[in-house]
Order: sequence, then C-alpha cells, then structure tokens
Amino acid sequence: MNSLVPQPGLRVLVTAGASGIGAAIARAFSEAGASVHICDIDRSAIDRLVTALPGVTASVADASVERDVDLVFEDVVGSFGGLDVLVNNAGIAGPTGPIEDISAAQWQRTMDVNLNSQFLFARRAVPLLRLSAHSPCIVAMSSVAGRLGYAYRTPYASTKWGVVGLMKSLAVELGPSGVRVNAILPGTVEGERMSGVIAARAHATGVGVDAMRDEYIRKISLRRMVTPEDVAATTLFLCSPAARNITGQAISVDGNLEYL
Repeated sequence: MNSLVPQPGLRVLVTAGASGIGAAIARAFSEAGASVHICDIDRSAIDRLVTALPGVTASVADASVERDVDLVFEDVVGSFGGLDVLVNNAGIAGPTGPIEDISAAQWQRTMDVNLNSQFLFARRAVPLLRLSAHSPCIVAMSSVAGRLGYAYRTPYASTKWGVVGLMKSLAVELGPSGVRVNAILPGTVEGERMSGVIAARAHATGVGVDAMRDEYIRKISLRRMVTPEDVAATTLFLCSPAARNITGQAISVDGNLEYL
C-alpha cells in the first residue's frame, strides 16, 4: 500500500464540500477509495457534485447553525456508523473595507461561518473520532491570512487566526487519544471566489482589477496561484500513514506568499 495516500475505506466528512476546495477534497478522497459525506448550503452545487461522484452522500446544511450540524451527524452516523476524518472546510470571504465601514452583522456572520462552524463540527466529531481505529484526524481549513495581517479583511483574518488556535489546542487535547489535528493555510487560490476577493479589494483601494491581480501574483515567490487540487493533495497526505506523526501543524500551501 502507498503510505502517501489514505487507506481505502476511510469515513470522511467534508464541510462546504460541494464546490471549490471542498469539492476537490471530496473528489480526491473518493478517488482514493474513501466513503465521503459532504454538507453544503448550496443544494444545486450538491446535486452537481453527487451526480459527478455517485458514491458521495450529502446533506444540505448551514455549517454555522447548530441544529443543521446535528442533522449532518445524524446522516453521517446513519450512513457510515462512525467517522475517521473531519475536514472542517466551511468559510466565507467576509466583507472588504476599512474597519470603520464594517458592520457588526458582517463581522458576526464571518465569525459564525469561519470559526464557530469549526467548533460546532469538532465537538460533534470528536466522540466519533475517539472510537476510530484508522488513525483519525481533523484537517481545519485556515488561510495564509491566519499567519499574516490582512488590511481591509479584518473579520476574515481574525477568524483564520482563530482556526489555527483552535487546531493547536485540539492537537494537544486529543493527542493522547490518537487523534491528529492539523490546519492547512491556502494562499491565493485560483477560482471564482478569489476573483471576487480581488475585485472587492481593487474597489476598496481604488485601483484597477488587473493591477490588483498582478499585485497579488507579485507577492508570491513562485509567481503563480495555487489550485484547489493542490490543497486537496495536502489534505490527503495529512490523512495518510506517511503523516502519522504530524499533528498540531499549520501548513501553508501558497507558493510562499510573502506578505498580504
């Protein structure tokens, strides 16, 4: 067996798994022989993904709503009887602008989706992971904004630093039970969401969209964006036998993004 990929048959839950990074992770685990369940707020995106990956099961849920999270775990236990891997991927970009223009409601929504959802899923997953005999693990999706300051994106950066703190604390707490916990910090990820972020920042700072995109690229040592598949590959590695002694780590997948 290749120790660089997860063992077949793992029971995996991916939050916000119907599009973007989440969908790439769900696809990668499914192709590696795992049983995959996703949840997502977007029913149409779920329908597209389960059509493309017929073995994947799904729940429609808002990851920040406790009752929705409870229902997801009812589906997971009903389908799988347990859980080996939680990929805490749900997140939103949040508002872009100077802090005096950010509303309390915008701040709270970003906190609810990006950080509170990680708590809600972890607290339900941990009892199941403790029972797993298959090197159980949690992968928390943070961001390069979880290690650098990010002007005009204060709600987002605050949540992503919070994800790293939650991960490191859980790694210490769960290590004696054999549960590994790590975070991935994606950098500038190609796709529709990043295009929206670039456009919003261009507007907030008064520069052109093309100039702002070039500025983002110049900040990356490799001078290229990463892809959802890059992040998915790192997720698989962290859940593989090769990573059996990796826990409590915040791992950047960003081409060495030097500053924000």
